Amino acid sequence: MQTALKILGGFVGLVVVFVVSVLIYARFHDGPIAIIAGGPFTSGELYQGPEPDWSPMRTRQEVEFQLLEPARSRITWVAEHEGKPYIVSGYMNTTFGKVWKQWPHEIEKDDRILLRVDDVIYERRLVRIMEGPMVAPVINQLAEKYLDGASFGDPDEAVRNGDVWLYEVAPRA
Repeated sequence: MQTALKILGGFVGLVVVFVVSVLIYARFHDGPIAIIAGGPFTSGELYQGPEPDWSPMRTRQEVEFQLLEPARSRITWVAEHEGKPYIVSGYMNTTFGKVWKQWPHEIEKDDRILLRVDDVIYERRLVRIMEGPMVAPVINQLAEKYLDGASFGDPDEAVRNGDVWLYEVAPRA
């Protein structure tokens, strides 16, 4: 019995060391690694032109963005409506969301981000949207794109009550 417990303890210890190692590695990696937040962008070319055409975001699955403070990056879903890109953070009123989703709270302190799309980096900011005519079309587009048409319920209510935090990816002033 004690031998089995020692083997199990050793296995659990190895798993913990592996997970911690991956998390530490990710913090220094150029961008996120799947669902694991990554380090600051070290590759990509800074965009220096007029406001880009965001319409390809309608069919694109994901983009990467990096907070400036703290300098961490992640992958997120993206939508486009009337020429503007949008991203969301779901599950915000769940225990899982409250533990896992820290970046929306960090955005409240500093809304500046770097958005990386196809190795091009755009200096932007995230503006939280609480209501408006864009809410339902954007949330419905995201549901159709990622949830096989399943619904978030009433999109306006989901955003208004904070289940879903919706952001416009806006130019910096």
